[in-house]
Amino acid sequence: MKRILLPAGGAVLATGLLAVGLTGTAQADGDVSHDPMANNTAEAASVASFWLASNGAALRQATQYTWDAKEVRKVVSKGGYSPDGKPGTTAPTGETKSIGRAQNVNIPKTVGKVFFVDGSGKFRWCSATSIQSNYRNLVSTAGHCVYDTDSDTALLDNWVFVPGYYQGKTPFGIYVGKQAFTHYDFDTYEDYDRDYAFVTVYNGIQFERVKQVDRKDYQGFTGPKRAWGGRYYLLLSKDAGRLGDNVGGQGFSWNQPTGKPVRAFGYPAAPHPDGNKVYSGVTPKNCYGTTTAKAVGAPWLKIEEHIGLKCAVTPGYDGGPWLQNYSNGKRLGYVNGVTSTFADQDGNDRIDYITSPYFDGETAAVYNAAKNVWSGKIVGPNGELYK
Repeated sequence: MKRILLPAGGAVLATGLLAVGLTGTAQADGDVSHDPMANNTAEAASVASFWLASNGAALRQATQYTWDAKEVRKVVSKGGYSPDGKPGTTAPTGETKSIGRAQNVNIPKTVGKVFFVDGSGKFRWCSATSIQSNYRNLVSTAGHCVYDTDSDTALLDNWVFVPGYYQGKTPFGIYVGKQAFTHYDFDTYEDYDRDYAFVTVYNGIQFERVKQVDRKDYQGFTGPKRAWGGRYYLLLSKDAGRLGDNVGGQGFSWNQPTGKPVRAFGYPAAPHPDGNKVYSGVTPKNCYGTTTAKAVGAPWLKIEEHIGLKCAVTPGYDGGPWLQNYSNGKRLGYVNGVTSTFADQDGNDRIDYITSPYFDGETAAVYNAAKNVWSGKIVGPNGELYK
Protein backbone atom coordinates (compact mmCIF):
# COMPACT_ATOMS: atom_id res chain seq x y z
CA MET A 1 0.00 0.00 0.00
CA LYS A 2 0.98 3.58 -0.54
CA ARG A 3 2.19 5.41 2.53
CA ILE A 4 2.22 9.13 3.35
CA LEU A 5 5.14 10.42 5.38
CA LEU A 6 4.36 12.98 8.05
CA PRO A 7 6.75 15.80 8.86
CA ALA A 8 9.22 15.42 11.70
CA GLY A 9 8.40 16.88 15.07
CA GLY A 10 5.81 16.24 17.75
CA ALA A 11 5.46 16.04 21.48
CA VAL A 12 3.69 14.16 24.23
CA LEU A 13 0.49 15.87 25.35
CA ALA A 14 -0.88 15.86 28.87
CA THR A 15 -3.53 13.46 27.61
CA GLY A 16 -0.86 10.81 27.17
CA LEU A 17 -1.35 10.65 23.40
CA LEU A 18 1.55 11.32 21.09
CA ALA A 19 0.86 14.37 18.97
CA VAL A 20 2.01 16.64 16.20
CA GLY A 21 -0.03 19.44 14.61
CA LEU A 22 -2.50 18.08 12.04
CA THR A 23 -2.03 21.11 9.83
CA GLY A 24 1.49 19.89 9.15
CA THR A 25 0.34 16.55 7.73
CA ALA A 26 1.53 15.88 4.21
CA GLN A 27 -1.27 14.88 1.87
CA ALA A 28 -1.40 12.87 -1.31
CA ASP A 29 -4.58 13.81 -3.16
CA GLY A 30 -4.49 10.50 -5.01
CA ASP A 31 -5.22 8.68 -1.74
CA VAL A 32 -8.31 10.75 -0.91
CA SER A 33 -11.66 10.13 -2.61
CA HIS A 34 -14.48 12.59 -2.10
CA ASP A 35 -17.97 12.19 -3.50
CA PRO A 36 -21.05 14.42 -3.27
CA MET A 37 -24.15 13.24 -1.44
CA ALA A 38 -26.90 15.87 -1.27
CA ASN A 39 -25.57 18.52 -3.66
CA ASN A 40 -27.82 21.40 -2.66
CA THR A 41 -30.48 22.46 -0.16
CA ALA A 42 -33.32 21.11 -2.31
CA GLU A 43 -31.77 17.64 -2.41
CA ALA A 44 -30.94 17.82 1.30
CA ALA A 45 -34.52 18.83 2.17
CA SER A 46 -35.82 15.88 0.14
CA VAL A 47 -33.54 13.49 2.06
CA ALA A 48 -34.59 14.92 5.42
CA SER A 49 -38.30 14.73 4.56
CA PHE A 50 -37.85 11.10 3.48
CA TRP A 51 -36.82 10.17 7.02
CA LEU A 52 -39.00 12.67 8.91
CA ALA A 53 -42.25 11.78 7.12
CA SER A 54 -44.96 10.03 9.17
CA ASN A 55 -43.28 11.07 12.41
CA GLY A 56 -40.04 9.25 11.61
CA ALA A 57 -41.61 6.00 10.39
CA ALA A 58 -38.71 5.24 8.04
CA LEU A 59 -36.23 5.68 10.88
CA ARG A 60 -38.10 3.13 12.98
CA GLN A 61 -38.36 0.69 10.05
CA ALA A 62 -34.62 0.68 9.40
CA THR A 63 -32.57 -2.35 10.41
CA GLN A 64 -28.88 -2.75 11.11
CA TYR A 65 -26.35 -3.31 8.39
CA THR A 66 -25.89 -7.09 8.64
CA TRP A 67 -22.78 -9.16 8.01
CA ASP A 68 -23.01 -12.59 6.43
CA ALA A 69 -22.44 -15.11 9.25
CA LYS A 70 -19.97 -16.93 6.99
CA GLU A 71 -17.71 -13.87 7.14
CA VAL A 72 -17.49 -14.00 10.95
CA ARG A 73 -14.39 -16.17 11.42
CA LYS A 74 -11.16 -16.20 13.38
CA VAL A 75 -8.75 -13.38 12.59
CA VAL A 76 -5.05 -14.24 12.45
CA SER A 77 -2.19 -12.43 14.12
CA LYS A 78 0.23 -10.69 11.78
CA GLY A 79 3.51 -8.92 12.42
CA GLY A 80 3.92 -5.75 14.42
CA TYR A 81 2.51 -2.62 12.83
CA SER A 82 4.93 0.09 11.71
CA PRO A 83 3.48 3.63 11.72
CA ASP A 84 4.08 5.52 8.47
CA GLY A 85 5.16 8.73 10.15
CA LYS A 86 5.04 10.77 13.32
CA PRO A 87 2.06 10.33 15.68
CA GLY A 88 -0.51 13.09 15.92
CA THR A 89 -3.78 14.26 17.44
CA THR A 90 -6.41 16.94 17.09
CA ALA A 91 -8.29 17.88 20.25
CA PRO A 92 -12.01 17.26 20.87
CA THR A 93 -14.61 19.95 21.47
CA GLY A 94 -17.64 19.83 23.73
CA GLU A 95 -18.00 19.77 27.49
CA THR A 96 -15.46 22.07 29.11
CA LYS A 97 -16.29 20.91 32.63
CA SER A 98 -16.45 17.39 33.92
CA ILE A 99 -19.84 16.26 35.18
CA GLY A 100 -18.07 14.52 38.05
CA ARG A 101 -17.47 10.92 38.87
CA ALA A 102 -20.06 8.43 37.67
CA GLN A 103 -20.30 4.76 38.57
CA ASN A 104 -21.54 3.85 35.09
CA VAL A 105 -20.05 4.71 31.73
CA ASN A 106 -21.50 7.91 30.32
CA ILE A 107 -22.44 7.53 26.66
CA PRO A 108 -21.10 10.39 24.53
CA LYS A 109 -23.65 12.80 23.10
CA THR A 110 -21.64 12.59 19.88
CA VAL A 111 -22.58 8.94 19.24
CA GLY A 112 -25.58 8.08 17.09
CA LYS A 113 -26.76 6.22 14.02
CA VAL A 114 -26.28 6.87 10.33
CA PHE A 115 -29.32 5.91 8.26
CA PHE A 116 -29.30 5.12 4.56
CA VAL A 117 -30.99 3.13 1.80
CA ASP A 118 -28.89 0.27 0.45
CA GLY A 119 -28.63 -0.99 -3.12
CA SER A 120 -31.59 -3.34 -2.66
CA GLY A 121 -33.83 -0.52 -1.40
CA LYS A 122 -33.76 -1.55 2.27
CA PHE A 123 -33.59 1.00 5.06
CA ARG A 124 -30.39 0.40 7.04
CA TRP A 125 -28.27 1.94 9.76
CA CYS A 126 -24.75 1.83 11.23
CA SER A 127 -23.12 3.48 14.23
CA ALA A 128 -21.10 6.70 14.03
CA THR A 129 -19.89 9.73 15.96
CA SER A 130 -19.48 13.46 15.53
CA ILE A 131 -15.79 14.33 15.23
CA GLN A 132 -14.04 17.68 15.53
CA SER A 133 -13.63 19.78 12.38
CA ASN A 134 -13.10 23.43 11.49
CA TYR A 135 -16.81 23.92 10.69
CA ARG A 136 -18.13 21.50 13.36
CA ASN A 137 -19.92 19.50 10.69
CA LEU A 138 -18.13 16.15 10.44
CA VAL A 139 -19.13 12.53 11.10
CA SER A 140 -16.79 9.55 11.49
CA THR A 141 -17.96 6.04 10.56
CA ALA A 142 -16.93 2.93 8.60
CA GLY A 143 -16.39 3.11 4.85
CA HIS A 144 -18.93 0.32 4.26
CA CYS A 145 -21.52 2.52 6.00
CA VAL A 146 -21.08 5.07 3.19
CA TYR A 147 -20.44 2.92 0.10
CA ASP A 148 -22.58 -0.07 -0.81
CA THR A 149 -19.98 -2.83 -1.12
CA ASP A 150 -22.67 -5.52 -1.54
CA SER A 151 -24.18 -4.16 -4.75
CA ASP A 152 -21.05 -2.38 -6.01
CA THR A 153 -23.00 0.85 -6.35
CA ALA A 154 -21.46 4.15 -5.40
CA LEU A 155 -22.81 6.01 -2.39
CA LEU A 156 -25.60 4.70 -0.20
CA ASP A 157 -28.77 6.75 -0.74
CA ASN A 158 -30.53 9.22 1.58
CA TRP A 159 -27.63 9.29 4.03
CA VAL A 160 -28.24 11.07 7.36
CA PHE A 161 -26.73 11.13 10.85
CA VAL A 162 -28.87 11.22 14.00
CA PRO A 163 -26.87 11.75 17.21
CA GLY A 164 -28.52 10.38 20.34
CA TYR A 165 -31.07 8.45 18.26
CA TYR A 166 -33.72 6.57 20.27
CA GLN A 167 -36.79 4.84 18.79
CA GLY A 168 -37.60 7.40 16.12
CA LYS A 169 -36.59 10.37 18.25
CA THR A 170 -34.05 12.89 16.99
CA PRO A 171 -33.18 14.92 20.12
CA PHE A 172 -30.47 17.01 18.45
CA GLY A 173 -31.92 17.05 14.93
CA ILE A 174 -31.22 15.12 11.75
CA TYR A 175 -28.05 15.89 9.75
CA VAL A 176 -28.02 15.23 6.01
CA GLY A 177 -24.74 14.12 4.42
CA LYS A 178 -23.23 16.59 1.97
CA GLN A 179 -19.89 15.04 0.96
CA ALA A 180 -18.16 11.73 1.74
CA PHE A 181 -14.40 11.39 2.13
CA THR A 182 -12.77 7.97 2.02
CA HIS A 183 -9.48 6.41 1.09
CA TYR A 184 -9.06 5.80 -2.64
CA ASP A 185 -8.30 2.11 -2.04
CA PHE A 186 -11.62 1.55 -0.29
CA ASP A 187 -13.61 3.56 -2.80
CA THR A 188 -12.01 1.77 -5.76
CA TYR A 189 -10.93 -1.67 -4.55
CA GLU A 190 -13.06 -2.20 -1.40
CA ASP A 191 -9.84 -2.53 0.59
CA TYR A 192 -11.04 -3.12 4.16
CA ASP A 193 -7.66 -2.03 5.52
CA ARG A 194 -9.08 1.40 4.65
CA ASP A 195 -12.64 0.86 5.92
CA TYR A 196 -13.21 4.34 7.35
CA ALA A 197 -15.07 7.44 6.18
CA PHE A 198 -15.55 11.06 7.16
CA VAL A 199 -18.76 12.75 6.02
CA THR A 200 -19.55 16.45 6.09
CA VAL A 201 -23.16 17.21 7.04
CA TYR A 202 -25.45 20.18 6.67
CA ASN A 203 -26.79 21.99 9.71
CA GLY A 204 -29.38 19.86 11.44
CA ILE A 205 -33.11 20.00 10.85
CA GLN A 206 -35.38 19.82 13.90
CA PHE A 207 -38.86 18.57 13.07
CA GLU A 208 -41.70 20.58 14.64
CA ARG A 209 -45.06 19.58 13.18
CA VAL A 210 -47.00 18.56 10.07
CA LYS A 211 -49.39 20.99 8.44
CA GLN A 212 -51.96 19.91 5.84
CA VAL A 213 -52.38 22.45 3.04
CA ASP A 214 -53.98 22.75 -0.36
CA ARG A 215 -52.11 22.05 -3.58
CA LYS A 216 -51.32 25.69 -4.26
CA ASP A 217 -49.65 26.25 -0.89
CA TYR A 218 -47.86 22.91 -1.24
CA GLN A 219 -46.40 23.88 -4.60
CA GLY A 220 -45.33 27.28 -3.28
CA PHE A 221 -43.52 25.93 -0.23
CA THR A 222 -39.80 25.25 -0.73
CA GLY A 223 -39.02 23.38 2.49
CA PRO A 224 -39.44 19.69 3.37
CA LYS A 225 -42.84 18.40 2.22
CA ARG A 226 -44.65 15.22 1.22
CA ALA A 227 -47.81 14.28 -0.69
CA TRP A 228 -49.82 11.16 0.21
CA GLY A 229 -53.05 9.91 -1.28
CA GLY A 230 -54.02 13.19 -2.88
CA ARG A 231 -53.33 15.19 0.28
CA TYR A 232 -50.52 17.67 0.77
CA TYR A 233 -48.40 18.17 3.87
CA LEU A 234 -45.69 20.57 4.90
CA LEU A 235 -43.08 19.14 7.27
CA LEU A 236 -42.51 22.28 9.27
CA SER A 237 -39.02 22.36 10.69
CA LYS A 238 -36.33 24.71 11.89
CA ASP A 239 -32.58 24.98 11.62
CA ALA A 240 -31.01 23.02 14.49
CA GLY A 241 -27.54 24.52 14.06
CA ARG A 242 -24.18 22.88 13.50
CA LEU A 243 -23.58 19.33 14.65
CA GLY A 244 -20.50 20.08 16.71
CA ASP A 245 -22.15 23.04 18.42
CA ASN A 246 -25.00 20.79 19.57
CA VAL A 247 -23.22 17.62 20.67
CA GLY A 248 -19.51 18.40 20.52
CA GLY A 249 -16.94 16.53 18.48
CA GLN A 250 -14.55 13.76 19.46
CA GLY A 251 -10.85 14.31 18.89
CA PHE A 252 -8.82 12.39 16.34
CA SER A 253 -5.51 10.56 16.63
CA TRP A 254 -3.26 8.63 14.25
CA ASN A 255 0.01 6.68 14.22
CA GLN A 256 -0.47 5.88 17.91
CA PRO A 257 1.12 2.84 19.57
CA THR A 258 -1.01 -0.32 19.52
CA GLY A 259 -1.70 -2.40 22.61
CA LYS A 260 -3.27 0.57 24.38
CA PRO A 261 -6.71 0.81 26.09
CA VAL A 262 -9.70 2.14 24.16
CA ARG A 263 -13.42 2.43 24.80
CA ALA A 264 -15.61 1.51 21.83
CA PHE A 265 -19.24 2.59 21.37
CA GLY A 266 -22.04 1.54 19.04
CA TYR A 267 -25.54 0.09 18.64
CA PRO A 268 -25.30 -3.74 18.40
CA ALA A 269 -28.46 -5.40 17.11
CA ALA A 270 -27.96 -8.48 14.92
CA PRO A 271 -27.93 -12.01 16.35
CA HIS A 272 -24.70 -13.93 16.81
CA PRO A 273 -23.87 -16.45 14.05
CA ASP A 274 -25.50 -19.19 16.17
CA GLY A 275 -28.78 -17.26 16.09
CA ASN A 276 -28.68 -16.02 19.69
CA LYS A 277 -29.94 -12.44 19.77
CA VAL A 278 -28.58 -10.58 22.78
CA TYR A 279 -28.98 -6.96 21.69
CA SER A 280 -31.90 -4.88 20.46
CA GLY A 281 -30.06 -1.98 18.81
CA VAL A 282 -32.21 0.47 20.76
CA THR A 283 -29.49 1.84 23.03
CA PRO A 284 -25.73 2.21 22.54
CA LYS A 285 -23.35 -0.17 24.29
CA ASN A 286 -19.65 0.12 25.10
CA CYS A 287 -16.61 -2.12 25.37
CA TYR A 288 -13.37 -1.36 27.17
CA GLY A 289 -10.08 -3.14 26.64
CA THR A 290 -6.58 -3.12 25.22
CA THR A 291 -6.14 -3.37 21.47
CA THR A 292 -3.95 -6.08 20.00
CA ALA A 293 -0.29 -5.13 19.96
CA LYS A 294 0.15 -6.81 16.59
CA ALA A 295 -1.86 -6.32 13.44
CA VAL A 296 -4.58 -8.88 12.71
CA GLY A 297 -5.67 -10.16 9.32
CA ALA A 298 -8.76 -11.66 7.73
CA PRO A 299 -7.73 -13.27 4.42
CA TRP A 300 -11.34 -13.83 3.27
CA LEU A 301 -11.82 -10.03 3.39
CA LYS A 302 -8.27 -9.27 2.17
CA ILE A 303 -7.49 -7.59 5.49
CA GLU A 304 -3.83 -7.44 6.47
CA GLU A 305 -3.48 -4.46 8.81
CA HIS A 306 -6.34 -4.25 11.30
CA ILE A 307 -6.11 -4.07 15.07
CA GLY A 308 -8.38 -6.15 17.27
CA LEU A 309 -10.36 -5.63 20.49
CA LYS A 310 -12.03 -8.25 22.64
CA CYS A 311 -15.71 -7.27 22.53
CA ALA A 312 -18.76 -9.54 22.22
CA VAL A 313 -21.00 -7.21 20.20
CA THR A 314 -22.83 -7.82 16.93
CA PRO A 315 -23.47 -5.97 13.62
CA GLY A 316 -25.08 -2.60 14.02
CA TYR A 317 -22.01 -1.75 16.08
CA ASP A 318 -19.98 -1.23 12.91
CA GLY A 319 -18.96 2.34 12.23
CA GLY A 320 -18.90 3.17 15.93
CA PRO A 321 -15.81 4.93 17.34
CA TRP A 322 -12.88 3.50 19.26
CA LEU A 323 -11.89 6.26 21.68
CA GLN A 324 -8.49 6.62 23.30
CA ASN A 325 -8.16 8.50 26.59
CA TYR A 326 -11.93 8.69 27.04
CA SER A 327 -12.99 11.11 29.79
CA ASN A 328 -16.14 9.73 31.37
CA GLY A 329 -16.85 13.10 32.94
CA LYS A 330 -16.53 15.11 29.73
CA ARG A 331 -17.72 12.25 27.47
CA LEU A 332 -14.87 13.00 25.10
CA GLY A 333 -11.82 11.19 23.78
CA TYR A 334 -9.85 10.66 20.57
CA VAL A 335 -11.17 8.58 17.67
CA ASN A 336 -8.39 6.11 16.92
CA GLY A 337 -10.44 3.47 15.11
CA VAL A 338 -13.93 2.48 13.94
CA THR A 339 -15.55 -0.93 14.16
CA SER A 340 -15.13 -2.55 10.77
CA THR A 341 -15.47 -6.33 11.12
CA PHE A 342 -16.50 -9.00 13.62
CA ALA A 343 -14.61 -12.16 14.56
CA ASP A 344 -15.16 -15.46 16.36
CA GLN A 345 -11.83 -16.34 17.93
CA ASP A 346 -12.83 -19.50 19.80
CA GLY A 347 -15.00 -21.03 17.07
CA ASN A 348 -18.24 -21.28 19.06
CA ASP A 349 -20.37 -19.26 16.60
CA ARG A 350 -20.43 -16.27 18.95
CA ILE A 351 -18.73 -12.98 18.12
CA ASP A 352 -16.02 -12.16 20.65
CA TYR A 353 -13.72 -9.77 18.76
CA ILE A 354 -14.11 -6.65 16.68
CA THR A 355 -11.50 -5.11 14.41
CA SER A 356 -10.64 -1.67 13.07
CA PRO A 357 -8.26 -0.34 10.44
CA TYR A 358 -5.09 1.04 11.96
CA PHE A 359 -5.31 4.85 11.78
CA ASP A 360 -2.11 6.09 10.15
CA GLY A 361 -0.93 9.07 8.12
CA GLU A 362 -3.14 8.12 5.18
CA THR A 363 -6.15 8.15 7.49
CA ALA A 364 -5.03 11.59 8.66
CA ALA A 365 -4.86 12.76 5.04
CA VAL A 366 -8.49 11.74 4.46
CA TYR A 367 -9.57 13.40 7.72
CA ASN A 368 -7.57 16.53 6.95
CA ALA A 369 -9.27 16.87 3.57
CA ALA A 370 -12.73 16.52 5.15
CA LYS A 371 -12.27 18.74 8.19
CA ASN A 372 -11.87 21.94 6.18
CA VAL A 373 -15.05 21.68 4.06
CA TRP A 374 -18.04 23.91 4.83
CA SER A 375 -21.64 22.67 4.54
CA GLY A 376 -24.20 25.35 5.48
CA LYS A 377 -27.90 25.34 6.34
CA ILE A 378 -30.82 23.54 4.73
CA VAL A 379 -33.78 25.57 6.03
CA GLY A 380 -34.30 29.18 7.04
CA PRO A 381 -36.19 30.64 10.02
CA ASN A 382 -39.63 29.77 8.57
CA GLY A 383 -38.75 26.27 7.39
CA GLU A 384 -38.12 27.42 3.81
CA LEU A 385 -35.09 26.32 1.81
CA TYR A 386 -32.09 28.37 2.81
CA LYS A 387 -30.48 30.27 -0.07
